[in-house]
Amino acid sequence: MAGRGGAVRTLAAIPNLDALFTTRVSEGVKAALADERGAVVFNAPPVGAWTLRLNRGRVSLVRGRTHHPRATISADPATLAAVLDGRLSGVEAYLDHGLTVRGDLALALQMDGAFDVGDRPPDHPTVKTASVLGVRASYLEAGPPDAAPVLLLHGLGATNASMLPLVPDLARDHRVIAPDFPGFGASGAPRWHYRPSDLATWLQAFQQHIGSQPATIIGNSLGGRVAIEAGLRAPESVDRLVLLCPSPAFRRFRQFVPLVRMLPPAAVLAPLPWPHRAVTSAIRTLFADSRRLPDTWYDSGADEYLRVMRDYRHRRAFFAALREIYLEPAYGEEGFWDRLPTLRTPSLFVWGDSDWLVPAAFEEHVMQALPQAESVVLADCGHVPQFEHPEATVELIRTFLAA
Repeated sequence: MAGRGGAVRTLAAIPNLDALFTTRVSEGVKAALADERGAVVFNAPPVGAWTLRLNRGRVSLVRGRTHHPRATISADPATLAAVLDGRLSGVEAYLDHGLTVRGDLALALQMDGAFDVGDRPPDHPTVKTASVLGVRASYLEAGPPDAAPVLLLHGLGATNASMLPLVPDLARDHRVIAPDFPGFGASGAPRWHYRPSDLATWLQAFQQHIGSQPATIIGNSLGGRVAIEAGLRAPESVDRLVLLCPSPAFRRFRQFVPLVRMLPPAAVLAPLPWPHRAVTSAIRTLFADSRRLPDTWYDSGADEYLRVMRDYRHRRAFFAALREIYLEPAYGEEGFWDRLPTLRTPSLFVWGDSDWLVPAAFEEHVMQALPQAESVVLADCGHVPQFEHPEATVELIRTFLAA
């Protein structure tokens, strides 16, 4: 697989993976996996496969693969050895070195940094957990702990994995934190309304809990809407905003609001019978040219979406958040478009000219409300610029932060 910068980099091979796995397992796993149960298969063709069995902090090793693991992580032997040895982060291997994940993507991210290999480079991401407002939240952190904080907020139906392309570059000189929102990914799913104000309130408490105030907040889609809400409600917690295709309140097509109000999220009881192929096809529509991303990324994204949606609580959270996006008032005292001009946080808006979910036509309305903000429309770009045009997106972010 080609990396973000071009050709795949090669790594010096470490042939004795058996010894490396045995050493890591003997050291035990860190707190992030203390409550996890299940099997993770590591596949390194043509050398072989290994199965790690997790049982609430205990870990055992079996040579070969088991049936129905929670996650399968595949890479060439040299790449897998470099990740296990702490010389290469799993995120970087996923983005640049052809490492692939099937099944539980959140668990695979937790495996990165789960073993004690001594001091890792500060830009290597690790998964952590925090209890905030009674919700057990999972988040990814990378970068120098004393550097300026940057929060990465994912969109509706996504997880913090959707922000991974921004992590390696920004973590060189920022403390990067990418949480799974309550109701999404590996975080708990309370019975909330999941309005932007609910998630912004949680975000402020999360920032206080981990000591990341004020922070630059970078949000995609729903994450961008929550970032705007944070800037409106708690400007002291926000240094700057970078808003990647943020979802605004509907200005038109509001005739169904009375009907939608009558449909509570709790009515969504059974999992929707969506086959894997249908989910990958839906994800592909988010990009102007879906061929820019490898098929393995679509597979892992669809796996994660289907895994999360099998849980009723997370399914309810998804539909609750979707419902609130449509129901959010556009005008009035609590209306999005009447409140937006009061945003004083320096902001950069990035749109995709081929985004059908949040059309770039919204730029005109946003700039009328916030003439002091910066706005860029990326050519040949869909709804997820950080994946479709990662280099251009990072360059825009860095230029804005340095201004």
